[in-house]
Amino acid sequence: MSNVHIVGAGMTPLGKHLDKSVKQLTAEAVDAALADAGIAREAIEAAWFCNTRQGALEGQHGVRGQASLRAYGFEGIPIFNTDNACASSSSGLYQAFAAVKAGLHDIAIVVGAEKMNYPEKRKEMFEAFKGSWDRELADDHIARLLATGEALPLPPEAVEPSGERSVFMDIYAAQARAHMHRFGTTQRQIAAVAAKNHTHSVRNPVAQYRFPMTVDEVLNDRLIIWPVTRAMCAPMSDGAAALIVASDAAVARLGLASRAVRVRGIGVSSSSNRSADQYDRHLTRVAADRCYAMAGVGPEDIDVGELHDASAIAEILHSENVGFCAYGEGGALVESGATTLGGRLPINVSGGLLSKGHPIGATGAIQIVELVTQLRGEGGDRQVEGARFGLAENGGGFHGLEEAACVVTILEGQG
Repeated sequence: MSNVHIVGAGMTPLGKHLDKSVKQLTAEAVDAALADAGIAREAIEAAWFCNTRQGALEGQHGVRGQASLRAYGFEGIPIFNTDNACASSSSGLYQAFAAVKAGLHDIAIVVGAEKMNYPEKRKEMFEAFKGSWDRELADDHIARLLATGEALPLPPEAVEPSGERSVFMDIYAAQARAHMHRFGTTQRQIAAVAAKNHTHSVRNPVAQYRFPMTVDEVLNDRLIIWPVTRAMCAPMSDGAAALIVASDAAVARLGLASRAVRVRGIGVSSSSNRSADQYDRHLTRVAADRCYAMAGVGPEDIDVGELHDASAIAEILHSENVGFCAYGEGGALVESGATTLGGRLPINVSGGLLSKGHPIGATGAIQIVELVTQLRGEGGDRQVEGARFGLAENGGGFHGLEEAACVVTILEGQG
């Protein structure tokens, strides 16, 4: 079978794009990816369109990709719609990878596009988050998760009412309490993730937030739900990204070798009915193991990582799940400086979801855009020196004690 490569990658700036539609954001990202690859629209043989919000907030169900991509000018080609919560566009990449690997298409595009900010529909904006878990079992799942950290002594502020928030911040707070109780992880270590990623994002021209933060500033920010402060939470972002995926034959035919970054491995998993202490069955560990096996490399080979830090605790959890450190050592890893730009294993030098932004359906593709940039050596003043292998971990939704879906991808640059 052919190798599979990413030969074009582009994205929009992230933020609140109140004056732009999903179609406009899509067009901007596709323009950027085609220009990056140096090819015309007519070269694309199939497309995957990834979005989670347009149905709930605009009533555009079913044919979102056909609507946005036909408006761009794609006609007659296969177009597939992928909605897999926050893992939507990494799931679209998995499907495009499989199609190219199997020889069904030589060159395809994956587009993630999302508008999350609708000021006139504020209630619906927050209600939409609840569609990414099992609503029938939601109360039971939250109770099970809270129980994993219920023995942790809580400060007085932990029981004070707080304001409007995504339900996922309650989930992350519960996961943080469980990790703190089991491993002694501290709120200060969690804050160190947010401080690092906010400071990284200063170097990223497309990031939603571009200001540095100290650990103390993170801790002193407004409390969302203990131990999570506002600076530990990803913003609600609008934006889009596009990836052009090609076979060996397409790379040779179109003269794309100099821009090609190989997809060495991609592993996908869903949640299981595991117990809280069965870490080897965590869906992210399962996806990572599958990805490492396909790629033929291990955690020790990774030079740069993009992990799904929708809340700061998530980077700690997933640095453990993908094998960057042992379970229980994620807090110490970030506190040591190893994951900072210039450290042994830089993580989220883009600013991560926390500061770069988190337009849900586009987030996985955006992580890949960053890794492609790094592996081509085009990261500018945020470049990870000598990066050859990059890993992206992208989780989506929630079910039981963990996310509902996870995709882990390893890319290889040309060295």
